Amino acid sequence: MKDLFSVKEKTVVITGGSSGIGAMIASGFIQNGAKIYITSRKLGALEEQQKNLSSYGECISIQSDLSNSDGINQFYSEIKNHEEKIDVLINNAGTAWASSFDEFPEKGWDKVMDINLKSVFFLTQKFLPLLKKSGSKDDPARVINIASINGLTHPLMPTYSYSSSKSALIHLTRHLGADLAKYNININAIAPGFFPSKMTSHIAENESLSAQVIDRIPIKRMGAPEDIAGTAIYLSSKASSWMCGETIVVDGGMVSASG
Repeated sequence: MKDLFSVKEKTVVITGGSSGIGAMIASGFIQNGAKIYITSRKLGALEEQQKNLSSYGECISIQSDLSNSDGINQFYSEIKNHEEKIDVLINNAGTAWASSFDEFPEKGWDKVMDINLKSVFFLTQKFLPLLKKSGSKDDPARVINIASINGLTHPLMPTYSYSSSKSALIHLTRHLGADLAKYNININAIAPGFFPSKMTSHIAENESLSAQVIDRIPIKRMGAPEDIAGTAIYLSSKASSWMCGETIVVDGGMVSASG
């Protein structure tokens, strides 16, 4: 039973790791002894995050655009040049688009689906050899997909492609979880509620809107870094070695309260 929740000396790749939920997860892992790789499109934010996290341990940043196969292949090649195996892949990179139904553009559909769903599938496919080398029966390699409560309930916003992509990601997690378990790779997902991030800044920065959102949360606060990082660490530790294909909701009770 010793070290059930340890991620010490694990090698972890986190997409979208320069800000928001990705940065929270990255900080949690490196402060608990993991070696981490973070990636995002924006070089400045990525380098700043690497500088901040390197005071805790080994953090390597790699700029990439995961919205297309060339970017995915290039990112994988960079990781492969550094590592013979990967213990944990966290598919966190994501985007959103909001527009009324009658005006919702095709580019808003395709952009969100490419990042939130398509890239998760093909990045996981690409990383399969490195994950297979890490996984064992007693301590499988892990893939964690960052979904959303918007994939489970109505978002109350006209974010049609976002909610659809996250709902599909939850099902993809179940599908891949069942199919890749034979390789000693456990795939699970986290469905976060409201955390302070760029995607929710319009809420956090509006006192009235923020109060309305918090009023809908039974625990009466937005998520903290420890909430999301702790869940990701659990899904990467021996404590969750028999969990596969599941989605953990981390939302302060919003989904439960919605019925």
